[in-house]
Order: sequence, then C-alpha cells, then structure tokens
Amino acid sequence: MSAKQVLDGPALLQKIRRISFQIFENNFEEKEIIIAGIVGQGLALAEMICKHMHEISAIQAKAVAIQLNKEVPYESPVKFDTDLSVLEHKVIIVVDDVLNTGRTFSYSLAPFLSIPVKKLQVAVLVDRNYRKFPIAADYIGYELSTTIAEHVEVVISDPLKCGVYLH
Repeated sequence: MSAKQVLDGPALLQKIRRISFQIFENNFEEKEIIIAGIVGQGLALAEMICKHMHEISAIQAKAVAIQLNKEVPYESPVKFDTDLSVLEHKVIIVVDDVLNTGRTFSYSLAPFLSIPVKKLQVAVLVDRNYRKFPIAADYIGYELSTTIAEHVEVVISDPLKCGVYLH
C-alpha cells in the first residue's frame, strides 16, 4: 500500500509554529519551560518547538528527551537525558508526533507525577482520537480521522520527505 501525503513540509512547519505560539500564549509569564519530547519524531518536534519559542519569545525553552519502549512501555523504566531535579517546579510540555490510544503518553507522563511540577501539558502534531487511556492533548497541530488499521507517519527530521503520511 502506498503512502498518501496528508500534510506537506510547509504545512507541517506551519502547524509546528502555531503550536509554539499557543504554548507561548498559555505560558507567557514563565521564564523557562521544558519541552519534553518522546525519542524519535516526538523529540524532533520538541526541538523545533524550542527553536520557534526562541524566535517568538524571551522564554527559555529547553528540549529534554524522554526514552521509553513504545511497544512494551511497562517493561522498562522511562528515562530522561537530564536529571529530574532540572524539571522540578517548571512548566513541562510533553510532546510526541501522533496521539492514538494514549498509551505512550500515559507511560511517559508517569515520572512527572513523582516530582513537583508547576504545570504538565501535552502537545501532539497529529491527533487520531482512538483513546484507550485518559489522555487529552492541550496543543494539537492536526486532527485526522483514520481507520484503526491505517498508520500515520510523521517525518520531521528529513527535509526532503518532511510531512505527514497515511499508510
């Protein structure tokens, strides 16, 4: 089955920029926020949001990597590329490319419940609305109605293939 492009590169970048502005509007009083991206396209998205945040505001946006096994997240601990103390008393936006069942987000949010945070929010580029876990995104780039059998692929890191594809 061939992939159908749902968003091209410029449209994808426009969605990311809009998410960045929304994050700024909802957190304009903050000096620093943490944009925690799930390793893979979620981390690439977090880094792009940080880049836009630096362009549009004085807020210090810091990208942090969240490492977990997406296939079996309950079998190994969630890891960060920074010490948890860096995250304390901060606004944290957890970012991934696609929100489908909510399972990945549920496991990635769990460690934040054991530290004092100022605010914990979720940003996603594509929301598919097939929830099995009680997760709602605060920032959504694009809502996409699909069948459960279809696969959504987000490509951010490759400038030649940048976009959202439906397989």
